[in-house]
Amino acid sequence: MNSTAVGLFTGLLLALAFILGGGSGLFLALAFGAAGLVLGAHRDGYIDLGALLRSRGRG
Repeated sequence: MNSTAVGLFTGLLLALAFILGGGSGLFLALAFGAAGLVLGAHRDGYIDLGALLRSRGRG
């Protein structure tokens, strides 16, 4: 299992704690699942979050 899948499952498991609290659990599960997927994909090298977070040259 690669880091992308592990990140997705970790995000979904963390979201279960919020789902049990009720309310908008579905949206929280989707948000945490997406966050886990993105972080796992970054770790696997499929996407580059550093390029998005780098400050642009201002001079």
